[in-house]
This record gives sequence, C-alpha cells and structure tokens, in this order.
Amino acid sequence: MNESPAVEQQPDEDSGFDPRSIERPDPALFRYYVLVSLLGGPISPLILLPMWFRYISLRYQFDESGVSMRWGILFRREVYLTYRRIQDIHLTRNILQRWMGLAKISLQTASGSSQAEMSIEGILEAEELRDYLYSQMRGAKNEPDLTQSGATATDGSAVQPLVGTGTSAANSQAARATQALEDIRDAMRQLVARQDAAGDNQ
Repeated sequence: MNESPAVEQQPDEDSGFDPRSIERPDPALFRYYVLVSLLGGPISPLILLPMWFRYISLRYQFDESGVSMRWGILFRREVYLTYRRIQDIHLTRNILQRWMGLAKISLQTASGSSQAEMSIEGILEAEELRDYLYSQMRGAKNEPDLTQSGATATDGSAVQPLVGTGTSAANSQAARATQALEDIRDAMRQLVARQDAAGDNQ
C-alpha cells in the first residue's frame, strides 16, 4: 500500500503570519533596550551603545530548512540552525517585555551547552513564531532519510543512496578506522616479539 506523499508545511495564510517576511526586529526592541540601559544610571550610555549596534545590525532569515541570525558592526556573527537540529524551544518574558508586547524565543540544540544556541527577540508575533518553529522542528524530525537504501521517492520510484554520504560514508570511515587499529595492533605485536627475542638472546 503506497503512502501518500508528505505535504510541505506552509505558513498559515488564514492567520496572516508569514515568518519568511521577518528580516529585522520590531522598533519596540530598541525602546526596550533604552529602558533597560536607563537602569544602569550614570553608565547608561555605555550599556546602550552595544545594544544599539546589535539592534541596527540584527537580521533574521527563515527558510524551508532552517533559521539564520546575524548581527554585529565591528565583529560580525552569524548563527544558522536547521529545524532538524533544534531540540527545544523556550519563550520567556519579563515584566517589561510583557508590557511592550515583546518576548525572547530561545532555541536549544543537543550540543550539551546550558545556554541557548540562538535567541530570537524583537518579534511581536512571538507565540505564532514559536508555534511555527515547533511545527517545522517536528516535521523535520519526521522526514525520511533518503540516504538509506530502499528509500522510496514520492512518485514511487526507488531512490539510490548518495555516494560518499549517509550510511555508505559512515561505513567507509568505520572500515578505515578498523583497518588502522588492526595495523597498530599488528605493529605492537611485532615490536613485543622482537623485544622478547632480544631478551632471550642476551
């Protein structure tokens, strides 16, 4: 029995939310930065300056395979996460962020770090974006791995595994590692045998 092809997940047109249209944070984020910097008292300008640089350079991009985030003036930084790598999504708000309609979406991976791999802020539709990321994350984890032998394309034809990728590449690397260990073992045995022979001759 043939299974129906997987339907590509598209942005919810009924809600009018399209994450692909998000490129920059909302201006409310800079107002939030100003209020936060004012809590520093006399050193407020020193606190606000890096926040200003971050705000004017912050860019997002959401596509079919993942999300990217880049920022920085003097030192540019860029983080790209595929939906398959995302393990958990947290949405947090402090009192000031709730008042201004803002939130922070933290994306965590299986890297083992206690800190978020990416923190998305300055998005007014935070709940909608979180739900979108959840759906993309689940969809990416449920997608079949076409590099496995015997995989079937959506048109019913057989898909051949890619040469040098997927399982075949992993098996090739494992075979090379095993051969190297066996060579080391044989060399050690020969060395021990020579030392034993030298000891017997003395």
